[in-house]
Amino acid sequence: MTMRDQDSRVIKSVCMLCFMVCGIDAHVKNGRLLKVEGMKEHAATKGVICPRGYHLPDYVHSPLRLNYPMIRDSRGAFKRASWDEALDTMVSRLQNIKEACGPQAVAVSVGSIGAENILISAFAQRWRAAFGTPNFFSIEGHCFRARIMARLFTFGTYPLSDPERAACVVLWGHNPDASEPPVAAKLHKLQSEGLNIIVIDPRKIPLARKGIHVPIRPGTDAALALAMINVIIREELYDQAFVREHTTGFDKLKEHAADYMPEKVSEICQVPPSDIYRISRLFAGAKSACIEQGINSLDQHINGFQNSRALAILQAITGNYNRPGAWCRNPFLRLADLRLPVKGEPIGAKEHPLFRSFWGMTSPYGQQMLLPDAILTEKPYPVKAMVASGGNPAAAWPDGQKVKEAFGKLDLLAVMDLFMTETTKLAHIVLPVCSSVETLGLAHNYGLTMGIPFVMLSRKLIEPVGESKPDWWIYSELGRRMGYGELFPWNREEDVVAHMLEPSGVTLKQLMEEHPEGIMFGERDFEVPKKFRTPSGKIELHSQSLADMGEDPIPVHKEPTQSPARDHQLAKAYPYILMTGARIPEYTHWQMKHIPGLRKSAPDPVAWINPATAEREGIRDGDRILVETRKGGIRVRAAVTNDMMSGVVSLTHGWEEELNANRLTELDSRDSVTGYSEFRNLACRIRKAS
Repeated sequence: MTMRDQDSRVIKSVCMLCFMVCGIDAHVKNGRLLKVEGMKEHAATKGVICPRGYHLPDYVHSPLRLNYPMIRDSRGAFKRASWDEALDTMVSRLQNIKEACGPQAVAVSVGSIGAENILISAFAQRWRAAFGTPNFFSIEGHCFRARIMARLFTFGTYPLSDPERAACVVLWGHNPDASEPPVAAKLHKLQSEGLNIIVIDPRKIPLARKGIHVPIRPGTDAALALAMINVIIREELYDQAFVREHTTGFDKLKEHAADYMPEKVSEICQVPPSDIYRISRLFAGAKSACIEQGINSLDQHINGFQNSRALAILQAITGNYNRPGAWCRNPFLRLADLRLPVKGEPIGAKEHPLFRSFWGMTSPYGQQMLLPDAILTEKPYPVKAMVASGGNPAAAWPDGQKVKEAFGKLDLLAVMDLFMTETTKLAHIVLPVCSSVETLGLAHNYGLTMGIPFVMLSRKLIEPVGESKPDWWIYSELGRRMGYGELFPWNREEDVVAHMLEPSGVTLKQLMEEHPEGIMFGERDFEVPKKFRTPSGKIELHSQSLADMGEDPIPVHKEPTQSPARDHQLAKAYPYILMTGARIPEYTHWQMKHIPGLRKSAPDPVAWINPATAEREGIRDGDRILVETRKGGIRVRAAVTNDMMSGVVSLTHGWEEELNANRLTELDSRDSVTGYSEFRNLACRIRKAS
């Protein structure tokens, strides 16, 4: 009996449209996913899902799905191909490039879907190592890894927040109502029960309405954090016993923070000194407190790494580490590591060595912000091909025009996707892939959703649509056809998942039969370690490792490169501050714009602007306006609201082609540690569109 022959069933699984990986009850009948509801038993999300989750059936069964492989012919048109033809063509071209230019001439790129679906990234990395290229690029090249690195440099590990037991939560550049509805639901409930919430954001988000809202000039977050450190140290609000026993560099921090008096920082951040004093005292005085920062809202700055370092130091000096309601160490699910050794350094390793490696820990990633220029200039060497899966880099990377130009120069661009995206349209070979509900997968939770150590299966709910195949199978089949068969012995998804689980002690049978709702794989440890995994063995408020690499050992404020305070001439022509990347609940990145129910709710990209800003430019709510930077312009709808800070323009994220905010962004200005480009603080101007 196949899935198409079975009667109506309700299957416990997860929605993998974003990193939240929410629990769902999936209603399946006659081989179709009919309806999705939130799974109340899910340990983290407790039955809450977003509009995207409810529309998962529309996504999976969309008439726009790619149903078969395609190859671009000599005239530039796509023609249907068999899997054998597509894979054999791909193998032949890749091997020719390898023979002519070396394995490093092939790049592998995995986007955000590959971060949620760990099998995509795991098999992509295994294949690229078997092929021999060091050039593996990930969404972490401009999202989230900056935060991981900053916490590692401070604590030697990556602690996760515990807001459910906190007395005070700081939402710093984070709007969970838009990006993490299950988290927002919990925080709204806790707020109604007395939780103090401080929101630091140019926009008044829903959780700020009953909390404390601190509007801040974009790009000045490190300055505000240092001013809070200044107050906490001068007024002796820090945890003296914790600092004395568990940290190093406090005296240097004290001296450094003395330059960041609230009265001085007020002018930088446009935050009243009284607000700085108030939130500093409230945060330090709380029984327990944690900072919840946006997924990448603080990363994508010229100073993004140090933004996260400053927040880590705030947690440390107040003793809010490894105690309930603070930042805490979490057990991590130990999974099989499919990576293999690779010779050579990826593009970006020379320019941003710490992003690549420190303290003997080496990441698998190159820095893709340098890849378009490398393709166009053939320096440091030619890059002739790219294999892309789990993402849409032509839309997601900054300076979309240059990215497209670079991809257009490739001899081979092979793309694995469900839909015809901005990247897929540029491809030479298109391979249709399964959605997460068409293949068995693993949905482990590393604590992004309230720090809960939890794992369950992403169940196969329906048979693959059309001729689509799982990403892991495609990488495996490529490997086998290239002669690496011994490295890709798996043919069934059950064998793949069982292998991945082997080191964890959790079995496939447990998750498939005994606990379809998932299981906890450990408990939080609230004991402060006697020795931290840093070079000093302490929490490093001052990092000698950073100093030795020519980086700031303690965070400093750096003005954005297009800041009006830094470039007065630019500000005359482009007087407003543009933030890109704002999320809304209807869409995940560039996905789901084709779903009628969601498009009806959010039909157009919008720019949120303050009424005073709108009045200066003669703009009314709902007007179509032109938003321009020195890089280009796009037309969007104006959303005029008192919730937005005056002088700031905030653009919704994830629209393609002429609506894409990355037509306004640039690749060049980068954080020196991570290589992240500036998406968030661009000089712009606006006017009513003709």
